[in-house]
Amino acid sequence: MTNRRMNATPTAPESVRQEIARLIANFEVELRSNELRQKVLALIPIFHGLRDLGKALIPAEQASAARDRILCYFRQYPGIVIHGDELLVVSGIQEYARRLRELRVQFGWVIASGVTIKEMCEDEAEDVPDDLKTMKPNEYVLLSTEEDRDAAHRWHVANTIRKERGSVRNKILKYLQENVGRSVTNEELRYVAGDKTEWSRRVRELRTEYGWPIATKTTGRPDLGVGTYVLQADRQSPDHDRRIPDDVRREVLRRDQYRCQLCGWSHKEWNPSDPRHLELHHIKPHMKGGANTEENLKTLCTVCHDKVHRKGTAR
Repeated sequence: MTNRRMNATPTAPESVRQEIARLIANFEVELRSNELRQKVLALIPIFHGLRDLGKALIPAEQASAARDRILCYFRQYPGIVIHGDELLVVSGIQEYARRLRELRVQFGWVIASGVTIKEMCEDEAEDVPDDLKTMKPNEYVLLSTEEDRDAAHRWHVANTIRKERGSVRNKILKYLQENVGRSVTNEELRYVAGDKTEWSRRVRELRTEYGWPIATKTTGRPDLGVGTYVLQADRQSPDHDRRIPDDVRREVLRRDQYRCQLCGWSHKEWNPSDPRHLELHHIKPHMKGGANTEENLKTLCTVCHDKVHRKGTAR
């Protein structure tokens, strides 16, 4: 039995299928043999043929490299959970996970893994759509069809910070500070954290315990996609504002329609020269017994919030 491989660049899937069918038909003879190695050698061209068939499903003129085929496949099914075996087929390589990581980290495609989604759910960092909550570790989903042209630069920054000494929390904060006002993904933060499972918990701590204005889709920025984070300004909120529970914060922002209740500013008006963001203001000051309740809180932009505190007025 010859160990001949098929053409690695077939012209059409059908020609590859026909060759595989011929090889499988011939393999019937090998099955009757008692020689184990002869059977294995006969299966090798079939194995390679199946790999070539998977690669041929996406025309070479559309995507010639494994990484391009993976991306092409995801872009045809955005928001749909894709199993790793599907990527193994269309990529035609065993190490498809490496190419997938390149797409996520180096090229900025927002592809979330089941591992990362699970960590977000366990830490209750943000609301995850029900259809993603059951994702398995070897499953992936493309959350945004927009290419991120700044991703290559951010990857170099992330790679540098990842290698530095220090805690996971400090590395994440440093990376966010390097990208103030710009969206970063959950996979980027996990990468900076050295793939530590605690990354989501540390992000929440930075927001709720240390007062850094890190926004997500459910904590102040409904315009953001799932798994996207933005450090809105390089400043911490006062101690008393850090104790507002996330669910209360979310409801106040929704009630106030994500707008400053004094000047009407919203994030739709954000631009780099006016880097304000939304905060919650205690109507009855916290130091005078004001509670962290929806009734005692209202939404203000940072400019109006500072102005109110300078004047010493509660309303």
